[in-house]
Amino acid sequence: MANPVFNSKNFQEQMHSGDGRGGAATQQAPGWYQGGSRGQAPQGQTQQPQFGQRAPQGQPGQQYTPEQLEQMYAQPAAGPADTGRMSYNDVIAKTVITLLLVVVGAAVGWNMPALMLPGAIVGLVLGLVNAFKREPSPVLILIYAAAQGLFLGGISGVFEQMWPGIAVQAVLATLCVFAVTLALFASGKWRVSKKSVKIFMVAMIGYALFSVVNLFLMLFGVTDAMFGLRGEFPLLGLGIGLLAVFLAAFSLIMDFTAITQGVQAGAPQKYSWSAAFGLTVTLIWLYVEILRILAILRGND
Repeated sequence: MANPVFNSKNFQEQMHSGDGRGGAATQQAPGWYQGGSRGQAPQGQTQQPQFGQRAPQGQPGQQYTPEQLEQMYAQPAAGPADTGRMSYNDVIAKTVITLLLVVVGAAVGWNMPALMLPGAIVGLVLGLVNAFKREPSPVLILIYAAAQGLFLGGISGVFEQMWPGIAVQAVLATLCVFAVTLALFASGKWRVSKKSVKIFMVAMIGYALFSVVNLFLMLFGVTDAMFGLRGEFPLLGLGIGLLAVFLAAFSLIMDFTAITQGVQAGAPQKYSWSAAFGLTVTLIWLYVEILRILAILRGND
């Protein structure tokens, strides 16, 4: 599912307002060209205007010596970490942290399958909480990742007992889909448009409705498997699974687009956690759908 935090009104306002630090011209970047310990002249001396600042009133046309110019240009440029802006490195680092917690949780869930259901419930609740929070909460995002790891580890362990090697196949397939999707986005061959987003939302609503109906059919004993997992309707299950994988891949494109827009607009650095959360949600969804498709294929050999 696409990262709802990036689509929230609050995030859009932050990106296009002063809080989002949308332009360097409207900011006071820290460091040597800002008023401070490194930007102030020694006591008793006239302070020279720094690069990017206007000359003080009464000193029109202030000239710099070659030594002063050389010193100013030798200073390193302020990066995103200095200005408090969101950067690709921040997103990558935080996504790695959340995914590592998923892996750790999965290792625990693999050896303790009883934690699968509690992990799924906690993950669902925290997923909704994080999706609708106005401000990202790193603690809740990390707890979500660990809880989902318990769920993934438990369900993967159960499937592994039924079909040895299926977990590794699902992991490799998930990484391949992610890599291909990222390559298509980076090359510009797959972009998000208003029309494609509308189609995506219609498909997502249909998929969610079908999932709810199927869940109730299971609860009332009409069927005992999700989407033909045990051979009742294997072609239907396979078709639904392939649709879900495509929707997850498109959701990745939406996440990549939101991250790019956030970095380019100079969104606050805290939204790197929102990006990590969105990518983690989508990758977990993608893995589960691929795992189910493989189970259908191997269960009907």
